[in-house]
Amino acid sequence: MRSFASAVAVAAWMTRVVDAGFGLTTTSSSYSVDTNGGLKFDVSRTNGDITSLQFNGVQYQGTSKMSAINSGIGSSTVTAETVNGYIKITVAAKSLPLTQYFVAKPNDPTIYMATYITGEVDPGELRWLARLKRQAVPNGWHGDVANLDGCIAFEGKDTFKCPNGQTRCKMYTSDRFIEDQVHGVTGSNVGIWMIMPGTAYETSSGGPFMRDINSQSGDDQELYWYMNSGHVRTEPWRFGLMGPYAMRFTTGAKPTADLETSFFDSLSIQGYVPASKRGTVSGTASGVPSNFQAVLHWHNNASQYWTIASGGSYTSPPMKPGTYTMKLYRGEYKVAQDSVTVTAGGKTTKNIASTETAANAPAVIWRIGNFDGQPLELKNGDKIERMHPSDVRMGTWGGDYTVGKSAPRDFPMALFAKQGGVATVTFNADANQAASDGVVLRVGTTLSFKGGRPSVKINSWSGKDPGAPTLIDSRGVTRGAYRGYGEVYTWKVPSGTLRVGANTLTLGVTGSGDAAFLSANYIVDAVELQGPTGADSPSS
Repeated sequence: MRSFASAVAVAAWMTRVVDAGFGLTTTSSSYSVDTNGGLKFDVSRTNGDITSLQFNGVQYQGTSKMSAINSGIGSSTVTAETVNGYIKITVAAKSLPLTQYFVAKPNDPTIYMATYITGEVDPGELRWLARLKRQAVPNGWHGDVANLDGCIAFEGKDTFKCPNGQTRCKMYTSDRFIEDQVHGVTGSNVGIWMIMPGTAYETSSGGPFMRDINSQSGDDQELYWYMNSGHVRTEPWRFGLMGPYAMRFTTGAKPTADLETSFFDSLSIQGYVPASKRGTVSGTASGVPSNFQAVLHWHNNASQYWTIASGGSYTSPPMKPGTYTMKLYRGEYKVAQDSVTVTAGGKTTKNIASTETAANAPAVIWRIGNFDGQPLELKNGDKIERMHPSDVRMGTWGGDYTVGKSAPRDFPMALFAKQGGVATVTFNADANQAASDGVVLRVGTTLSFKGGRPSVKINSWSGKDPGAPTLIDSRGVTRGAYRGYGEVYTWKVPSGTLRVGANTLTLGVTGSGDAAFLSANYIVDAVELQGPTGADSPSS
């Protein structure tokens, strides 16, 4: 017979084997999951917070605040089960219209997630927020743009000035949704990554060019995925299932966005629509010059999707059945719109062409920038996504531009009513241009704040106030955002306004607002003077 001591040793060995394998353990306070892929995590049975995140034996969960939807969803009904070989934890909030799902897959150091909502969630935003030990993962997304060490809040509670004159804000970590499929934070031998694969954004709001917070380096290292928010909000929330999305642990390498989630088909997740019940749209997208992205965008009240055409052809992501508005963008500037109906299992063909072609384009005397819905080629446009307009690394605001001599980088990407002054454009007109009664000034903007819109003056003529644009009740340019509704303003310039020889356009701002960079402002897309072509006219 075996001795009692040997029996205890065998039992201890068996316990270690069980602990090392994929499985679910229930305690009085938590559901504990071992993925058998190096990741172990605990979910509170009271409120659904993640209270422990151990990867390769190291604890990454912060201590003061837990990882959760928003800052926690409060008292919840939390259940756990094993379904078809996967661990599924369901968190049904008692006071919010929200159910959160956590799913674990054998031998995979990933927490797969989905968030189901039936209404707006207080306080008007919906985000996954992992609060991590900063000393273990010190490196935020986009470097130090949201590193708050030694910096003091100077605009709201989220924008900070550092002793060296640089600025920090968690909004500066954002990327366009169309490109933001993987982002994360890193440390020694570890990377913790949010992955938004395939159709993860389909029930979010804002479209392909929406951007939101990805990380912040304060007391904790905060890692986000924003599903809905009020930050430069341009459309109502959609309701239903957000995801699947995931938080993956690696030894440092950034994973791809090619995350396989078809196993959700068998997990009975509210609002989940499998690929078999979706359809696609494909065809040609023509008329967008090759030096611009040709972006396709489909949306209705329930869902949104996008893709980028390649070689003039495209295929949509798998879409839920329904009728959609379909848009084509040159960069971020809409150049065509149509509608299309998608059926379950269907493959719809739909061609779309830009309505702005060389054949129907008006003649242009001169142009500054590109009508592409972005200010990035203009002065400070290469910095505005990652720093405040007051940052010491910024160039001056306002200024003078000379057609034929200056470059787009000399013209300010934003104008402010009470900061930086106006922008002046000096240009020459020949006799044919000066005599024309078909001259039109066109100013494209991408975002407005506090009703900001262009005030224009050419020589002694002043253009009529076009009226305030639709209000977006959110700081924009000071938090790194440039995308709003995108207004384009035109003024017919009276005959006799232009002079043969030198002329001056003055662009300012009309609108209300506070002081400095929080005064009324707008972001410039491009400016052009339409009329008979001449020496300074663009080639296209």
